[in-house]
Amino acid sequence: MSLSTLHDLMIDELKDIYDAEHQMTKALPKMAKAASSTELKSGFEQHLSQTEKHIERLEQVFEILGEKKGRKTCVAMEGLVKEGEELIKENKKGEVLDAALIVAAQKVEHYEMAAYGSVRTYAQLMGYKDAAKLLQTTLDEEGAADEKLTRMAQSLNVEAMA
Repeated sequence: MSLSTLHDLMIDELKDIYDAEHQMTKALPKMAKAASSTELKSGFEQHLSQTEKHIERLEQVFEILGEKKGRKTCVAMEGLVKEGEELIKENKKGEVLDAALIVAAQKVEHYEMAAYGSVRTYAQLMGYKDAAKLLQTTLDEEGAADEKLTRMAQSLNVEAMA
């Protein structure tokens, strides 16, 4: 896609995020299965439900913008998912794997926060207030998920040291 306007860039980025969220619907169940901590497992399961809502919101944003929903392969998310899969494959279940899963999940959250923050700002600049509000809601949820992971890490990392 040729990016000649900020609108073009916003649509391109929305398609990228849309694909990233779809990739996470496949990765989160694997992460939940690999987690030893019931709190971490539950967190991944809850975030899967939230991710499905993020996809629905993105579909609403496409509709608001008068654009056909679509996916552009998110190479960054592919890499982050692959890193997580390698961690699971190479490490046995336990506290250290839980700590590693938190790192992998936080990398994803930070990527998503950067992406949602950017497209939210584009929507605001172009006067798409309803789209910006939906994107901000998702950005807030991604930030809350990151904070929850940080809180979990504070206790699980101590357990991993033992």
